[in-house]
Amino acid sequence: MKKETTILLVDDNPENLGVLAKLLAKSDRLLTIAQDGAAALETMKDKRPDLILLDIMMPGMNGFETCKRLKQDATLADIPIIFLTALQEKEDVIAGLKLGAVDYVTKPFNEKELLTRVNTHLELQAVKEELRESIATRDKLFSIISHDLGGMFAGMQSLAQLLTDKKTPPDAETREKWLKMLMQSATNGYELLTNLLNWSRAQTGKLQTYPTKIILQYLIVRNIELQRDKAKGKEIEIVVSVDEKLSVFADVNMFNTVLRNLISNAIKFTEALGTIRVFAELIENNLVEISVSDTGIGIKPEDIDKLFKINIDSTYGTAGEKGNGLGLVLCKDLIEQCGGTIGVESVIGEGSRFYVCLPIVSPKL
Repeated sequence: MKKETTILLVDDNPENLGVLAKLLAKSDRLLTIAQDGAAALETMKDKRPDLILLDIMMPGMNGFETCKRLKQDATLADIPIIFLTALQEKEDVIAGLKLGAVDYVTKPFNEKELLTRVNTHLELQAVKEELRESIATRDKLFSIISHDLGGMFAGMQSLAQLLTDKKTPPDAETREKWLKMLMQSATNGYELLTNLLNWSRAQTGKLQTYPTKIILQYLIVRNIELQRDKAKGKEIEIVVSVDEKLSVFADVNMFNTVLRNLISNAIKFTEALGTIRVFAELIENNLVEISVSDTGIGIKPEDIDKLFKINIDSTYGTAGEKGNGLGLVLCKDLIEQCGGTIGVESVIGEGSRFYVCLPIVSPKL
């Protein structure tokens, strides 16, 4: 879904605001209005705009001071600002640009000039955002390869050396313990590599989708059984409630990857002796909602928006399990390719519920 673009108009003159709103209404952008600098700053606490059209001459906090304060706020500093001015003096224009504005438009407004400048800076901002995401993606990829995969192989190599050491061979109990650790490391490494390959294919558009009818109960139970040992290690109970006849229409490999990641994520962030519930039900518009809920540690409200985005930092599980921050990003990409949606509800200390909605029949393209 295309992101809705918001433009904040700041001018103390209602007539100017009316003219701007009328001209920009043709650009199909969402408009927000403020009649002074203080009101503009207050507005941005609730809604961060993509572009600001800012009048210079205003009572109280003028445009220059408003721009200065915006640039001092790290969360707002990169929003492009176009000054609106009736001033013709070159010094005023230069002063505005030195404060961090990207452009200016003089009054009375010329429709073609205004729309051209607005569209240009919105497009430039979109390119900058894509570049930031590309850099974050590259850094994340390198981090996974160098730290996560590298660390797994190093650990497996150390365990293999201990198991094959003829000078000080382990006793039967220790050998069994190390073999289980080696198997778990190999499983984790394989799952991470699979996620990494699928994610990279999704990013380059090379991941093919082959949707088909999927019986939910079988696939869900199969994924739970594959991770039963992880749950047993923390004495976590997994409860399943899925009608044996309930089905969805999706790519089986993609959906299988999503289930594996959601169940693994729930185990990771659930305390010992906790409970995980996997539930599916038919909802409106021929959709099935599959949810994976847990009694885990929950997610901070400010972190929820970051869950499905690439980021360098990852969170450790309740037993110190190391994550790589890729699983949920991949889930979002794969579910959307299947024509579905994914979301989350969470309360700190009370657990989380991830839910996926998929069609029960082939969606009309």
